[in-house]
Amino acid sequence: MELMVSVKNGEVWAEDSGGDGLPLVLLHPGIGDSSVWDPIRPRLVERHRVIRYDVRGFGRSPVATATYSLVEDLVAVLDHFGLRRVALVGTSMGGVPAVNLALDDPARVAALALLCPGVTGYPGELTTPEFMAELEARAEAGDMDGILALAMRTWAMAGVGDDAEAAAQIRASIPAWFTNQPYQVQDPPTFGRLGELAVPCALALGEQDQPEVVRCNEDMAARIPGCRLVRLPGSDHLPTLREPEAVADLVLELCDGVR
Repeated sequence: MELMVSVKNGEVWAEDSGGDGLPLVLLHPGIGDSSVWDPIRPRLVERHRVIRYDVRGFGRSPVATATYSLVEDLVAVLDHFGLRRVALVGTSMGGVPAVNLALDDPARVAALALLCPGVTGYPGELTTPEFMAELEARAEAGDMDGILALAMRTWAMAGVGDDAEAAAQIRASIPAWFTNQPYQVQDPPTFGRLGELAVPCALALGEQDQPEVVRCNEDMAARIPGCRLVRLPGSDHLPTLREPEAVADLVLELCDGVR
């Protein structure tokens, strides 16, 4: 079932598979929309009710026109579907609201599966000054192809050939980087609070991801009590595209142990 869900000062597109089993809520990255879950969704819906949605400005969700918070929108989606306890699966940007909600309302989060996750309050750099300078210069010039090339060599290094699927995914997400910037409110810093997490957690990092992100993910896993760290040798920042079977296995194994 597809529908538009009301959130504060706007709405987002969402899809609910229906069915039984522990509900899984899938949170997409900033270099893609909810279609990044297509490679693993068929396996997940065999055993779980699966909900996914597009962040404002991504995919089928309208662009933001007022301030919003990633975690507040996540809560609004959960409330719309009447979900009291869920497993959260967040990749990159999607890891931010997943961690925030698990800290703020742990009774609502049964498990956390984090894939190359971002986190607020990390003291290190996740993008280099050179990346930001080139991004700003190409944006000012309106050079969409240049921005895409920059993004591909930063986040999609594991690809081969023209890597058309990754390129299409990233290209479609680029406009939201700029339309959302004036409106997205940064959620509270959580890196320093990771030791408070008290839910089953698995974190997968891509060994071909940016070194800065790999270090951040290693630091996160070390701080989260009982976290299972999984290294994906064939993955960059797009694990559901590069190693979908390994990602699906990780999510299902984590949730199998949840009561």
